[in-house]
Amino acid sequence: MSLKKNKIGILGGTFDPAHKGHLSISKEAMKRFKLKKIVWAITKKSPFKKKSNMNLSIRIKYCKKIIGTNTFIKVKFYEDIINSNKTINLINYLNQNKKDEIFFIMGADNLINFHKWHKWKLISQKCNIVVFDRHGYKKKSQNSMTFKRLNHKKLKFIEFNKVNISSSQLRKI
Repeated sequence: MSLKKNKIGILGGTFDPAHKGHLSISKEAMKRFKLKKIVWAITKKSPFKKKSNMNLSIRIKYCKKIIGTNTFIKVKFYEDIINSNKTINLINYLNQNKKDEIFFIMGADNLINFHKWHKWKLISQKCNIVVFDRHGYKKKSQNSMTFKRLNHKKLKFIEFNKVNISSSQLRKI
């Protein structure tokens, strides 16, 4: 008799700053995929972005403030533990015992360049990719190399009532 796997969500990023859009997609992923928990895995620096505006400890505190009473979300910084900021290394670390089913959550803007991520095909083999539509990115993300190449049993494109906000917009304020 096989044991049922825990379903764990991972939302990674710089969270520079965290906002209600992150919380909204986390809640939606939780409901749709019956996730046990979601980890907001904060990175010091994205390989695709310039230096973060806020230091790491402030970003972590702000994430915890945004989460509020949503105890199913855990804010974690793993780079010192796994000595890497690569998504594949985080997934391998979080699922060492192979007891969990991983759902990697991202915005549609990230899907566009996902094929440039370190070992992106392996990421898609080891977990479910959950892509949330973002205002202005649907067509470009669905025309991306990743969207066209991945098995759509492993990639779910989610359309929902979007929160029209982004970290880059908030940094401009």
